[in-house]
Amino acid sequence: MTRTPPSAVTPVRLWRWRRNPLRRHSDVVEAWIVLATWVLAVLCGAVAGLVAAHASESSYLARRAEVHAFSAVLTDDSARTPASGTGYDDGRVWATVRWTDAHGRVHTDRAKVAPGDPVGSRVTVWTNSADRVVSPPVTGAAADIQAALTGVLVAPSAGAAVWLAGWGVRARLIRRRMAEWDEEWKQIGPRWGNLSGGRG
Repeated sequence: MTRTPPSAVTPVRLWRWRRNPLRRHSDVVEAWIVLATWVLAVLCGAVAGLVAAHASESSYLARRAEVHAFSAVLTDDSARTPASGTGYDDGRVWATVRWTDAHGRVHTDRAKVAPGDPVGSRVTVWTNSADRVVSPPVTGAAADIQAALTGVLVAPSAGAAVWLAGWGVRARLIRRRMAEWDEEWKQIGPRWGNLSGGRG
């Protein structure tokens, strides 16, 4: 008779879902907790990502509604080289500009322009409700990409939070099951010793 080597024994998969004499009620509960944790982690991550992307898109739209574009005129020659060499600028320089708002009022402020632009050059500036020059709003494809990236970053975090919560519940269940086994062994252990010839 050929004996099957231990390494060839096939593990029983999904044993918590199958009827067998070793399966306990706590095993079934644990299986459902694991399944619910993964399902909720995926769903909550997807929903959180969509909500974050929508909120980001809404904030861009709100920002776009709060600022206005005007055609301004340079009132002084801009510098020939960028004012900062930190690597965080876009190559433009600060210069004084003048523009007229929708009510006919004239305003002056400093804005970023291309290096070397002469006096009288036309540039587009964005202003807020206080008639101050602000950075251009994010629009179009750039806004869509940034909103999508926000959702992609938020989704895994939300899913991981749900997964950790489920893992904590499962860990408590395992500790409870181990405590129950200890109590059962305290009752069965002495009788097992008697049956095996040991002292009770």
